[in-house]
Amino acid sequence: METDLISVALEAKHQELGAKMVSFAGYLMPLQYTSVVKEHKAVRDAVGIFDVSHMGEFILRGPKALDLIQKISSNDASKLTIGKAQYSCMPNDKGGVVDDLIIYQLGEEEYLLVVNASNIEKDWNWIKSHNTENVEMIDHSNEISLFAVQGPLASKVLQKLTKVTLDDIPYYTFEIGEIGGIQDVIISATGYTGAGGFELYVPNTGAEKLWDAIIEAGQEENIQPIGLGARDTLRLEMGFCLYGNDIDDTTSPLEAGLGWITKFSKPFINSKALQQQKVEGITRKLIGFEMLERGIPRAGYTIYNKSNEAIGKVTSGSQSPILEKGIGLGYVTIPHAKVDSSIFIEIRNKKIKAIVKKTPFIKK
Repeated sequence: METDLISVALEAKHQELGAKMVSFAGYLMPLQYTSVVKEHKAVRDAVGIFDVSHMGEFILRGPKALDLIQKISSNDASKLTIGKAQYSCMPNDKGGVVDDLIIYQLGEEEYLLVVNASNIEKDWNWIKSHNTENVEMIDHSNEISLFAVQGPLASKVLQKLTKVTLDDIPYYTFEIGEIGGIQDVIISATGYTGAGGFELYVPNTGAEKLWDAIIEAGQEENIQPIGLGARDTLRLEMGFCLYGNDIDDTTSPLEAGLGWITKFSKPFINSKALQQQKVEGITRKLIGFEMLERGIPRAGYTIYNKSNEAIGKVTSGSQSPILEKGIGLGYVTIPHAKVDSSIFIEIRNKKIKAIVKKTPFIKK
């Protein structure tokens, strides 16, 4: 089975750093280097670097590129300008979500779409099937490496390597410039941790040089390589959705709390049905919850109300390294979705008490 896995450019580097490598979305990826808790705290307190080169990157180019993006995505991409990025999702025609993604406007008629690793082929085929206007589409997924340098000291570390003024890049905007001796790197003020920092899109040919430069520049700040294990606990503390867990082909963006990226100011795939759902009201909702007693909630666990009736399912769950208690996300029926409602999570045949919480679980 291992032979079928796709390697990222720095696979040997991660092995050398002692990473525990696992199969993730068809790629061999570092799960952890030391421990999830240590890596998690390094990002919250200082700075860490993630290799997330398994993500997919598509270029859409041409006079009709924006029209295609407007059709396939729920957010309003006409609000983008060159140098801006936007979080969005691609609704399917059955009320669910094909994928969530980030859209970058690179030029007047050129956009970069960054999609989840597990959905690269599915997303490509979906967009292609709606590309009636002959928009040029290029899949760069296997030529681009992506590093996320995250944490309160991320800017301090990276500023040593570039003349681009990082403090002048607001959240969800980007610059293209030289960093660590590599030209034409997309330096994006985005991330999946809630700890601040940047994501760097670099050609595979310059990936190792850039990684080494960042590690060296961050010695003073005690920079740590971070695996996918801590990436998951970090995003969970912020209440960020993970495709395949909290959103999928069967979950509506409105149920998932993604109404803020679902703009009915323009038509898009399945917008009429979603608009109707908004008017009629949803019947279930994605909530955050904290365990009140010991127990770690896991995806798939059943959620109950006080009357012992099953009201939903956990979609993501873990022990929060910062709160030192179990936290999770899950779908429950609307009457039980109110903040501070009592719910119960079935863990190993025991119903453990929890409370519905507003996300993020931790304040920045």
